[in-house]
Amino acid sequence: MNKVYPDAASALAGIVKDGQTIAVGGFGLCGIPEALITALRDSGVKDLTVISNNAGVDDFGLGLLLATRQIKKMISSYVGENKEFARQYLAGELEIEFTPQGTLAEKLRAGGAGIPAFYTRTGVGTIVAEGKEIKEFDGEQYVLERSLVADVALVKAFKADKAGNLIFHKTARNFNPNAAMSGKLTVVEVEQLVEVGEIEPDSVHLAGIYVHRIVLNASPEKRIEQRTVRSK
Repeated sequence: MNKVYPDAASALAGIVKDGQTIAVGGFGLCGIPEALITALRDSGVKDLTVISNNAGVDDFGLGLLLATRQIKKMISSYVGENKEFARQYLAGELEIEFTPQGTLAEKLRAGGAGIPAFYTRTGVGTIVAEGKEIKEFDGEQYVLERSLVADVALVKAFKADKAGNLIFHKTARNFNPNAAMSGKLTVVEVEQLVEVGEIEPDSVHLAGIYVHRIVLNASPEKRIEQRTVRSK
């Protein structure tokens, strides 16, 4: 089975549709699948529910999809530095399901592991727990959280072999492995692509069983959200 596609547009062809739930890896602009996000915008699909820690910035990352109004709902942890994200939310134009970061990561991982729900202390006694089951274990209260399964996951890795075994680069790993696990179909954007056998088994961060399509983007832009320099 050939998992390698010539570009991001062809990697998404035939699998992205209106109304889908899309999980996207990344934290801020670190480790985002930027070529796949641009291709998703250019596909024109709409009414998307997007699961991601945040939504990039106004003119990059998932901010591109907010600008074109292709996202109807975000499942995320914070609004961050995206003014359009905040504007749409405050104006009632965008539905948002805020989720604590650790809970969001576990909801994705659990979805990929076939675990339908789990209990956590995070959010007990706050609006995060409203409408959810609360249960006591060993004298402590826990809130029941449903796991997340995405129709399609878009993730970024540093290196892949042609079977889809992945290596992530330091903090760019962030939500990417969990997002990849959660997808019924997972598309990965990588900077290096090697033959099967060229990655040592012990070096694999995520097994290729979770990866369905691969696209090479050898020269990503890798923007910095807020560049701060020391004054002279």
